[in-house]
Amino acid sequence: MWFSRKQVAKSAKAPKGQLELLPGQQVAAPNQLTTKRLGDAAESLALKHLVKAGLKLVDANYRTPGRGGGEIDLVMRAPDGTLVFVEVRQRSGQSHGGAGASISAVKQQRIVLAARHYLMRFASAPPCRFDVVLVQGGLGEEGGANIEWLRAAFDAS
Repeated sequence: MWFSRKQVAKSAKAPKGQLELLPGQQVAAPNQLTTKRLGDAAESLALKHLVKAGLKLVDANYRTPGRGGGEIDLVMRAPDGTLVFVEVRQRSGQSHGGAGASISAVKQQRIVLAARHYLMRFASAPPCRFDVVLVQGGLGEEGGANIEWLRAAFDAS
C-alpha cells in the first residue's frame, strides 16, 4: 500500500523531523544506488563525455518555476557557439525499449518549454539544438555503462 509523506508523518511517533517506518519499509543504505543517485551518476558520466568532446558546461538541472514546467539536465556550449540543451536518460537494461524509448513527446515538449524559458535571458537567442545522451548498462561499482550521444535528437516544432 502507498502512503504519502503527510500520512506517514501524521502516523509517526518518532521525534519531530524524523519519520517512523511503516511495516515492510526499509531505509536505503548510504551506498545503495537509488533512482536519484543513478540519475546523478548518469548525468555526471554524460557531462564528462560531452566535455571530453569539446562542449563547455553552462548550466545544470535548470528548472522552470512552478508546477508542470520542464527541466533541462545540462545546458552546454558547443565550440561553434551553439547552445545545446541536453537530456540525459539512463536505463540499466533494454526492457521497455531502453533509455531512448523513455523520451516521449510530452517529455520533449517539457524540455522545449524549459529551453524557451531559459532563452528569455538573452537579448537575441543564439543558435540552439536539443541533444540526448543515452546511458545504458550498469553505473554501480561494476561500471560497464554504454554512452550514446544523439546530436539534434529532436527540434522545437
